[in-house]
Amino acid sequence: MARSIGADYVIDYTQEDCTRTGQKYDLILAVNGYHPIWAYRRALSPTGIYVMAGVSKDHIFQALLQAMLLGPVISRAGGQKMSFFLAKPNQKDLMYVKELLETGKVVPVIDRRYSLRETAEALRYLDEGHARGKVVITAEHNNHT
Repeated sequence: MARSIGADYVIDYTQEDCTRTGQKYDLILAVNGYHPIWAYRRALSPTGIYVMAGVSKDHIFQALLQAMLLGPVISRAGGQKMSFFLAKPNQKDLMYVKELLETGKVVPVIDRRYSLRETAEALRYLDEGHARGKVVITAEHNNHT
């Protein structure tokens, strides 16, 4: 199980397939949109909610099409809700997130850190699709006057 950011249970999709555990979940927040929408539906409780908040680059068209077209149909057909989330950040929301981070109410999971000169290596690591948290690029500050 991966480290949680406020959830009761987090599944690392690289280690376990949430659609095949036999568990029923009240909420599935799919940050990779890796499985077909029907597989996520099967893993939901009768009144569960599925939200696609991110998409694997290998499945982007399939996942978006399913979430936009099939999600509303499935939602109307029963107690389960299927949707997707596209963020449109604004100043108020960003300030709220800043406060959550500064107070420690939300702690980001950082997988790896790279220096600015290691950016190409960081991008290769991300492209492999196995990051288990955020990948951070740090910029070194040189004070040359």
